[in-house]
Amino acid sequence: MRVSHPFFPFHFALRNFATAMCCLSLLAFPSALSQTSSVGTNSTTRQCISIDEDWKFYKYDSTAKADDLIYDVRPEIKDNITDKPADAQPTEAENLKSNHIVLKPWILTSGNDFMKDAAKRYVRPEGNPGSNFPFVQSDFDDRSWENVNLPHDWAIQGPFIKNHDDEIGGGMGRLPSPGVAWYRKKLEIPKSDSGKCIFLDVDGAMSYAMVWCNGKLVGGWPYGYNSWRVDLTPYINVGNVNQLAIRLDNPAASARWYPGGGLYRNVWLTKTNPVHIAQWGTFVTTTNVSQNSATVHFEISIDNTLNRSIEISATTQIFLLAADGNKIGEPVAKFNSYMLNMTAETNAKWNNSVVIQHPKLWGPPPTQTPNRYAAVTTLWHNGKAIDQYETRFGIRSLRFDPDSGLFINGEHIVIKGVCQHHDLGALGAAINVRALERQLEELKDMGCNAIRTSHNPPAPELLELTDRMGFLVMDEIFDSWERKKTPLDFHLIFPEWHEQDLRAMIRRDKNSPSIILWCIGNEVGEQYTDNAGAAMAKELLDIVKSEDLTRLVTSAMNWAKPDMPFPTVLEVIGLNYQGEGIRQSPEFEGTTRIRTAPSYDAYHNKFPEKIILGSETASAASSRGVYLFPVSKEISAPIREGKGGDSTICQVSAYELHAVDFGSTADKVFSALDHHPFVAGEFVWNGWDYLGEPTPYYSARSSYTGIIDLAGFKKDRFYLYQSHWRPELPMAHLLPHWNWPERIGKITPVHVFTSGDEAELFLNGKSLGRKKKEQFEYRLRWDDVVYEPGELKVVAYKNGKSWAEDVVKTTDVPAQLEAAADRNEIHADGKDLSFITVRVTDRNGLTVPRSNNLIKFSIDGPGEIVATDNGDPTNLVPFPSHERAAFNGLALVIVRAKPASSGTITITAVADGLKEATVKIKCQ
Repeated sequence: MRVSHPFFPFHFALRNFATAMCCLSLLAFPSALSQTSSVGTNSTTRQCISIDEDWKFYKYDSTAKADDLIYDVRPEIKDNITDKPADAQPTEAENLKSNHIVLKPWILTSGNDFMKDAAKRYVRPEGNPGSNFPFVQSDFDDRSWENVNLPHDWAIQGPFIKNHDDEIGGGMGRLPSPGVAWYRKKLEIPKSDSGKCIFLDVDGAMSYAMVWCNGKLVGGWPYGYNSWRVDLTPYINVGNVNQLAIRLDNPAASARWYPGGGLYRNVWLTKTNPVHIAQWGTFVTTTNVSQNSATVHFEISIDNTLNRSIEISATTQIFLLAADGNKIGEPVAKFNSYMLNMTAETNAKWNNSVVIQHPKLWGPPPTQTPNRYAAVTTLWHNGKAIDQYETRFGIRSLRFDPDSGLFINGEHIVIKGVCQHHDLGALGAAINVRALERQLEELKDMGCNAIRTSHNPPAPELLELTDRMGFLVMDEIFDSWERKKTPLDFHLIFPEWHEQDLRAMIRRDKNSPSIILWCIGNEVGEQYTDNAGAAMAKELLDIVKSEDLTRLVTSAMNWAKPDMPFPTVLEVIGLNYQGEGIRQSPEFEGTTRIRTAPSYDAYHNKFPEKIILGSETASAASSRGVYLFPVSKEISAPIREGKGGDSTICQVSAYELHAVDFGSTADKVFSALDHHPFVAGEFVWNGWDYLGEPTPYYSARSSYTGIIDLAGFKKDRFYLYQSHWRPELPMAHLLPHWNWPERIGKITPVHVFTSGDEAELFLNGKSLGRKKKEQFEYRLRWDDVVYEPGELKVVAYKNGKSWAEDVVKTTDVPAQLEAAADRNEIHADGKDLSFITVRVTDRNGLTVPRSNNLIKFSIDGPGEIVATDNGDPTNLVPFPSHERAAFNGLALVIVRAKPASSGTITITAVADGLKEATVKIKCQ
């Protein structure tokens, strides 16, 4: 897309006010470094203040009624097909011209610090767009607006949109995320802040954010997933109350999944002295890593915003961190002090290195430990501290071998990864650390050791968790480049923002030890454009390498082939579904869809020097606890009516034998990887179900392809992955459930997932045979079992010895509810959560697997119910509802404590005809 604008900007100099965001530990109020004075030695030097509380929020009823303070004109939506196949070919952008005054020229300057070529940086035009608009004025009466705290997702409360032909279909989760909205907040800036630099740091805003301060347009950032900063310093009235106003514009048809809406990540006010470490201005790398020693290299970027030169020095101490992130004891190493004479209004860089003896290395469990360090840097002027900044990092070595895969600290590590979308199910896109931690805990239990951030930069909190917990990360930036997948996606801003967005992500994330790869794109349309697409990939790769030489770069390819230009550019070959083959069944012959033969060998032969991994695999689909008959004899079959799918109930069979048309089941992928040991591993599509993209039934709200459902309940596929990824864990899992009164006397296949190598199945005490896994076989099947009520039992063996057992029984009718919390003590900070699972059970305490009783939740004490869910992708009851039908015996209620409260929260679940259940949660 190209747009012509009816204005003539004039040139003027821009000062670089960039600084660092250091929000992991809050520092006390700093004193200013004025033109003639400096900070005392006992003063603190930097403050990063959460400003998440007490915002005013207003969203227009419709985009048609919204104001005209637009970032840019957009093409008319002519083709909004929300159930388009996920691997449909992207198409060219439209060429547009408009005489509409747009604010893009003013916003573009916010990214100048991330443009390497100073000659290409944008200059701000004259004028102050929006200055007369009421919402940006300090005296505007916003008392009728909604009071909200951040992070805030304006769409997650619903209601779900059920109309098939609505602009917000299943692809975007049937929730009202599109629209234009405003956030307003008053900021009290004391006189003691005179002379300071004051920055607004936003971890993520969806999307096209534009910021006004005291009626003046400050800047903004259009990409909804990146973290960004604007400098409030020229617009702040020190010693007075200041008015902040933020406009967001989330277009319809802008995503292939649920994007959320609003200021959905944390927002900070950062205050520094005029001489300070720049935004994301440190970089730690390690070389010569061994158990005996490691060399730590440290680069600091420093900004001087004063209009005079100044002499400063920098010191850095390195501390070991405990598992909770707190520093331990005395410094383990110190860098030599460095003197620097900085000229006025410039940026300078400082490099140094130090050797740490007997370092504690960062590596993935269970064989390694994710140890971390913190480098605490202090800037000094005339012997007095003027800035301090903490950089967390890990010491580890990475080596990629094209014939063997990944080595971390010399140990071969197979990537057992999953792709994760950014939403948190019933909580929406609003970031919550405990919800993220819960996701990772369940994935870790499965044996997962890696996360791909699909398909965008993650929240900073995710990387803090992956660093702490020892997950590996493929950090990804774009789902589209210049060719579009939906009419209003990122392709509209890619030409002018790709460099800024890519550099911003890398500078923010590059100290994270969990990141092992940068991914510059997912299934981008430029795969189809031959040399032109390869040239764009090369441009992006060069940007990455100019920021970070320590990690390799990939792009996830679902169409480009080994003999095409596109993969020649990449350092790592990332294959989406191509490794095991795409649409190879006879039924796809003659179709126009992507069809690719199994390709691991072809790529390995073409690029013997490059590492290969499955950047996206499987895309198997299932509905938890739904078993459909007949059962496929194949190990991997497409979903069709009566063959793994039922369009009447819009559910997919949980026998875990079916995948989307371009995908494969776990069994097929395991076999492909085991046949090709040079492949570094895989990122499964996907770990948890997510909102939107509900293939194959787009009348639903959420995906079917997760290994864990939207509520966090494990599907049977969880145990299939666990059996393969954790071979040393004694486990066995039977499916299906054994409540089939309509199938008495009928064949009802029984499958077993086990980490053992053979198993014997018993029905009501009678052996149905002992079976052994053959090579490249990942489940045991008894496909001729005739159903009779009672007890199924499996005894698994390994190396001839008893290994694990599992039992499923026919239950009585529902008799009671049982409830259990994942944690019975939580913090009363308004953010910590308890996830309570409610089961419908019979009189013996067995979960009744086909029950769907309506459950009503109530709460007493200093807490509130945030949301409920049941994992059913077709359930369109709004998440805030206190009533939720069980889905195959399970429901979820999410509870948080009220801020600054203490005591006991009691949650009660009731259902007609059943004994109620209660759970008590302590908060402090």
